[in-house]
Amino acid sequence: MLTGSSTNYLRPRGHGHATVTTVELFFDLVFVFAVTQLSHTLLEHFTPLRMLQVTLLFAAVWWAWINTSWVTNWLDPRFSAVRLLLFALMLAGLFLSMSIPKAFTTHGLAFALGFAATQLIRDGFMLWALRHHHRGNFRNFQRIFTWHATALVFWIAGGFADPQTRLLVWLVALTIDTLGPSLFFRVPGLGRSTLTDWDVEGGHLAERCGLFVIIALGESVLITGATFANLNWDALTTVAFAQAFAGSIAMWWIYFNIGAERAAEKIAHAEDPGRMGRLAYTYLHLPIVAGIIVCAVADELVLAHPSGHSETKLLIAGIGGPAIYLIGNALFKHTIHSHLPLSHLVGLGLLAILAAVSGWLTPLAVCTGATASLIVVAIWETRSLTPRRTTMTNA
Repeated sequence: MLTGSSTNYLRPRGHGHATVTTVELFFDLVFVFAVTQLSHTLLEHFTPLRMLQVTLLFAAVWWAWINTSWVTNWLDPRFSAVRLLLFALMLAGLFLSMSIPKAFTTHGLAFALGFAATQLIRDGFMLWALRHHHRGNFRNFQRIFTWHATALVFWIAGGFADPQTRLLVWLVALTIDTLGPSLFFRVPGLGRSTLTDWDVEGGHLAERCGLFVIIALGESVLITGATFANLNWDALTTVAFAQAFAGSIAMWWIYFNIGAERAAEKIAHAEDPGRMGRLAYTYLHLPIVAGIIVCAVADELVLAHPSGHSETKLLIAGIGGPAIYLIGNALFKHTIHSHLPLSHLVGLGLLAILAAVSGWLTPLAVCTGATASLIVVAIWETRSLTPRRTTMTNA
């Protein structure tokens, strides 16, 4: 660590879009499990306290993943040392994911140590790899390591604390991890990082975040299929299954049909890709993925009880999940177009109307209405932007 690596493990720049490698996709498999653990943990005890706890755990999982995606944007996974780094992070991530259901009971320290391992192993490797090959980024990771190490004091302390105190201590830790990038990891004596230090290959980062959205959507589809397979296939459950599947398609369409492509093109050609990478991909993908997870919970709830009175947890998940997803996408696209898409605002308006009348609706009707709102947004955006895309292509 003190001497640094003599081998340059950095990706070569200036040779077009850096492709996502199979070892990066292999690494992502751990987070399929993490997303499943999060949705099942929320479903098991859907209370305000549990929602706050799962939100905190999800944010930690996200930081473990997105920080690694930034690192693999700089490192070249064709080197065996980089692959071994990812395998070590996979093991730590698996340990982290296994601890999620009991993170606020018996496995708090295990969760904290799993998260600590992902942060320390990654940052330590980067300090070793960058020391002789990228002075600016080496100083950047000295600051990053300082912020992460400070937060880890609270993560590990929370692991030893009782469940009530643990939540408060971990909220402090999460606040430190979340504020770091927005403050450019400013450290007394080391200064602050700059956007030049965060010179990412934009197309690669966009593709990585798109793949995480696919992970979350795939987990939603798997939950829907597995739950439906164990039920009696009567008319109500079949309709509930159909609307859940349609909702997954609508969410895919809203993110990938136009928005993700335009964002990828913009960040790939941006003069300061680090700025867009920090806001659009590091921060604004949090509500996008969170919305998908909450929608997956709603799908399980409506499949189990499609008729009767709509309980509060169904209303929160069935309407709140799509709303969080649309808000995240609207803010994400705002970074591209500098204005909020009208289709998403209309969709949020439809969800607000649905919430106002939800007390008179069955769970199936509530979730069907929410899915219909997502479909309206998908169709509206496609029809309003497709002619413009065609004109641009002809030009």
